[in-house]
Amino acid sequence: MFEGLSAYRPQALAALRIMTALLFIEHGTQKFFDFPPAEQPFGDLMNLIGVAGALEIVGGALILLGLFTRPAALVLCGFMAVAYFMAHAPQSFFPVNNGGDAAVLFCFVFLYLTAAGPGAFALDNRR
Repeated sequence: MFEGLSAYRPQALAALRIMTALLFIEHGTQKFFDFPPAEQPFGDLMNLIGVAGALEIVGGALILLGLFTRPAALVLCGFMAVAYFMAHAPQSFFPVNNGGDAAVLFCFVFLYLTAAGPGAFALDNRR
C-alpha cells in the first residue's frame, strides 16, 4: 500500500531536515535576539548559553541549507546529548518532566541526518 511513497523518500528527508533546522535556529535567535521572546531573559551570553546559541544558529543554518550536513549534524547531535545531560537530566529522570524532550528529539534527528545525509534540495548535492 505504501510502496509508492518510497519514491518521495529524498523529499521527505529534506522536509525533516528543513523543519528541524528552522525549529533549532529559533532556539538560537531566542538566546541572542530574544525572538521569540523568552519567559526569562538569558542575560550574559559570554558563557555556555552563548556557545549554545551560536551552535544553534550556525549549525541550524548549515542544516537548513544542506551544507556540510553530515559533519554539522554529528556535532549538533553531540551538542544536544551534552545539553540534555548537563541541563535536563539532573532535574528528573524522565524527559517529559525535566523539559528535555526537545533535546532528545533533536539529538536523534541529528543522528539520523548524520547517517542518512541531507536528502533533496541540499547544497551538499551540488558539491
